[in-house]
Amino acid sequence: MIAVVLAKNSIKSYYRFFGARHSILQIGYLIDFELEDEHSSFMPRLRNLSHMSFPWIFDKNKLLLWHKFIMLFGIHLRGIDDIDSFYFDIILESAKKWDKQNPKRIICESYLEMLEREGRLHYPNKCYICELELGDNISLMHSFLPAHSECIYGSSIQKSKILEFFKTKSTLYLEDDEIEYLYDIIMKGF
Repeated sequence: MIAVVLAKNSIKSYYRFFGARHSILQIGYLIDFELEDEHSSFMPRLRNLSHMSFPWIFDKNKLLLWHKFIMLFGIHLRGIDDIDSFYFDIILESAKKWDKQNPKRIICESYLEMLEREGRLHYPNKCYICELELGDNISLMHSFLPAHSECIYGSSIQKSKILEFFKTKSTLYLEDDEIEYLYDIIMKGF
């Protein structure tokens, strides 16, 4: 099995023998490991794997949300070898808060931080589709791009709430249905 590991400043692929006596390696787990044959011509092998657990790991609903969140990072970072420590840090901080806060709120806040860090955050002034001014209610597309609901045939949300969310990086003032709206956008891809 090939295991892709996100470290503090890199993404590496390793070979992992999978058998009855070996611990199961799942997506999104924080692990400690040793490498065997690190300098060989073949892919290095993971050995002595240990999972670092979090309190929420046995809550299947939280674990499912975690797997979905991490899979989006995997797709987003595919093909990159050297990365900024920001990605590792934001995932680790999210994991630490996962049992104390609504995971969907954590996902929304983390995603917003990522968009800002990557320079992809667009404040809702003009519609991304027709480039006309936006009113009091807006729709959001992939990457939280603002649009008129008529332009994308989508649901709308109050512009003032989105501006507050973008400014504070907090979902505190958003209702659960608004969080669900943002979460659904995020799940379409980073």
